[in-house]
Amino acid sequence: MGSARNTVRRAYVDRGGEHAWEMSRLAIAEFWDAIENAMDSLRVDYRKTRLYQDGLPTCGLEEKIVHDLAMEGAPNYRVLRKLMERGATLEGTEDPDLLRTEYELIMKAAATAHDAGWPEARATQFQDLLNQRDHFIARRIDRTLARGEVGILFLGALHRAVRWLPDNVAVFSLPQMLQNQLSLASNGTPPG
Repeated sequence: MGSARNTVRRAYVDRGGEHAWEMSRLAIAEFWDAIENAMDSLRVDYRKTRLYQDGLPTCGLEEKIVHDLAMEGAPNYRVLRKLMERGATLEGTEDPDLLRTEYELIMKAAATAHDAGWPEARATQFQDLLNQRDHFIARRIDRTLARGEVGILFLGALHRAVRWLPDNVAVFSLPQMLQNQLSLASNGTPPG
């Protein structure tokens, strides 16, 4: 959330309390630890792997952003940096203008978080913006992922970008990929 983090935290605490905020932070940290452990056991040729992260703009500064946020302790960016060190190629994933628009909406929403209810118009704005972002992400993957390469996409739970990927892109979740490796290994086929 970058510079919006304090505003969002304040709004979250106002609605749910400090304990709810801390519980959320712990759950997120545990989630990313599990992702990192799973990625450590995933066997892919990272030299033929492209990394995509929601919220990472196409801007020419992608590697610096990942490095800086990993150094600040952002767990998803720590995982990205580790995969880059193994040879994966990082791709800018999102339209910077759409991200700026989302940031502005988040700041407005957080500023009025104490107001009762969630205006339907604002919810519609967020959903429309999310749809635009998802379409951009899918087009970006389609343009940058070459035949024979593996793409790893880190995507928030509300996103549906995979729906918009072309039919020639096979999509597997991390659990499916790990299960496939186990099946191949138990059948005597070396995982690859």
